[in-house]
Amino acid sequence: MDARSFLGLEQLDETHFRLEVTTDLITPGQFLFGGCGLGACIEALEMVTQRPAIWATAQYLSFAPTGSVVEIAVELPAVGKRITQGRAIASIDGREILATSAALGSGANDIDHVWVSMPQVPAPDDCPPRRPPAHVADSVFARIDTRVAKGRTFEEIDGVPGEPDSAIWARVPGHLSPSAATLAIYGDYLTGAVAHPVGKHTMGRSLDNTVRIVELVPTEWVLIDSRIHVATHGFAQGIAFLWAQDGTLLGTASQTLSIKLWDQIR
Repeated sequence: MDARSFLGLEQLDETHFRLEVTTDLITPGQFLFGGCGLGACIEALEMVTQRPAIWATAQYLSFAPTGSVVEIAVELPAVGKRITQGRAIASIDGREILATSAALGSGANDIDHVWVSMPQVPAPDDCPPRRPPAHVADSVFARIDTRVAKGRTFEEIDGVPGEPDSAIWARVPGHLSPSAATLAIYGDYLTGAVAHPVGKHTMGRSLDNTVRIVELVPTEWVLIDSRIHVATHGFAQGIAFLWAQDGTLLGTASQTLSIKLWDQIR
């Protein structure tokens, strides 16, 4: 299964696409999962430009509720020999809900260095499953298999603050070739990492989401290596390093989140 199939993205013409917000793509809050929205915009941009994404950033303007139809329009304000600067605007009935800017293309030189390292964690088969509570079962989380590689399981969050770093293995069964769009989906799991340092169950809603692509290699599992930098005044910030099983850095994702405790939203 590729990202386009996972998302159910449909191309209408050369620069226009549509996406139906089904329960397969939503958060527990019954609206489109931010990573799926950004992933769909990236996929649309790559299809139009026929170039790979280098980075993409999304500003979330409003929600796309379950059952709605999202229309995506691609614009290419600058097309160069190697790099295209593009935008993808997602809307519902003419109302913008998500604005994505991106650069797509490839460079040319022999510099090839990575100065960060994958953390030493157990293999996916040796990690406990990450079991979200029953009330989030009808969401995108039911389609993605996750294992806790570093940090606490959902059941172990007990009110005691913990470390700001955590990691989970994630996979979409049958999807072995990560794309920029799938990294956007995995990167949005950063929202769940706030619970580890806070020590309480939190709900994070993305204000922005940026994914940067390093190198795409086949891998069954992706390690989402999350590092929360700050949580204050109702907002949190952090970064996730996205690793293949062989230690290749696939990319990074960073966000600003509006956070609430689960007890405040039930």
